[in-house]
Amino acid sequence: MDKKYWYWLLPVLWMGIIFYSSATPYEQQDMKPFLGESVNLGFLEPLVNEVRFTYNGSIVSIETHGVEGIVEFFVRKGAHVFVFLFLTCLFKIALARTTSLRFKIQLLLAFLLTVAYAIMDEIHQGFTPNRTPYIGDVFLDSMGGLIAVVLPTIIRKRSLSK
Repeated sequence: MDKKYWYWLLPVLWMGIIFYSSATPYEQQDMKPFLGESVNLGFLEPLVNEVRFTYNGSIVSIETHGVEGIVEFFVRKGAHVFVFLFLTCLFKIALARTTSLRFKIQLLLAFLLTVAYAIMDEIHQGFTPNRTPYIGDVFLDSMGGLIAVVLPTIIRKRSLSK
């Protein structure tokens, strides 16, 4: 096998990490006890006091989640964006190193592969105890992929225009 195909090992390994995380029950990933015992988040209370919205059919607010729960919520949802942004980058690198596709096609394909994996990941979560699949998480994952596509496009356009 050609050594250049080793570049595909990077996104495959990253997908394995995502798979492992999705297969872990929520109780084993709950950050609230750590946050409550290790970090004094009281200073955030005035900032998150007015936060109130519905996500996946549940109210997210200081009343329902406490400060630690609000912080955990945003950390977890931010992780969705970052993890899938990184996956898109790994797909782009693998495509760039192993194909002769044009830059835009590489980005599009990297994005589509990421969205496909995000969908499969949410379906997989449906088989994990105390985890539920949610299309909103696929949207967040896709936003990460979109950021990974838009930023290099902007950077490339700016560098080509100079």
